[in-house]
Amino acid sequence: MVLVLLAGCRTVAPVPVGLPKQHALENEHLLVRSDLKLPKDHPVLRDLDSLRDQIADELNLPLQKQPVTVYLFSDEVRYAQYLQARYPLLPPRRAYFVGTSKELAVYTFWGERIQEDLRHEYTHGVLHASLTDVPLWLDEGLAEYFEVTSQPTGMNRDYAMRLASNLSQGWKPDLDRLESLETVDDMQKADYQEAWAWVHFMLHHSEESRGVLISYLHDLRTNAKPGSLATRLRTAIPSANSRFIAHAASLTSGIQQASSFSN
Repeated sequence: MVLVLLAGCRTVAPVPVGLPKQHALENEHLLVRSDLKLPKDHPVLRDLDSLRDQIADELNLPLQKQPVTVYLFSDEVRYAQYLQARYPLLPPRRAYFVGTSKELAVYTFWGERIQEDLRHEYTHGVLHASLTDVPLWLDEGLAEYFEVTSQPTGMNRDYAMRLASNLSQGWKPDLDRLESLETVDDMQKADYQEAWAWVHFMLHHSEESRGVLISYLHDLRTNAKPGSLATRLRTAIPSANSRFIAHAASLTSGIQQASSFSN
């Protein structure tokens, strides 16, 4: 989940639960402040290093210069208490990214889904360190895409199965509607699913669809309002909606084939 705050100076009430600061690990692009003592070569931290390179390579982006700070609480209770005190209007979530003019910060706790949560929120950090702005739906779609570690790259099997079921029941994609969503509260679970699917479609359908997304991200490096990605996609691929539906429906065949091989 991403929350970007670019407001000016304001008075903030003291927070009864402090941020993790007992342990710190740092390199040129990542600072981890944690209640837990982690070795520098911990697999979760190594994974973030490789994820940064993966995002840059996949999206043809320069490696970000501004570091991302991860505040890693030892347990969910302290994390929830801090978030409730510091950001009382935010709904409960396992992790958050908060970007300000001073800091790109990830807040989360050590839990069963720590790798997934860190990959998702760190993706937000890398994007916001590399681009002037990112539309909400695209920000979330890319984070959903890069959070998964399963192969093939970016494949969320649960989303793919649900999309296939929804399509069989007459569901239709609506990228224009996704583009109209402006706040975190506007996005429902189905919107994250569709946002992921559009990102997957553009990156994997064809060189043409991939080129539309890469070009749009390139423009976001210098222009916070480059216009509608949906319009660009339809201009380049007039049959984008029908191609998206065919692409989304085809994803389950790969999943079922992989399952049969594993059995």
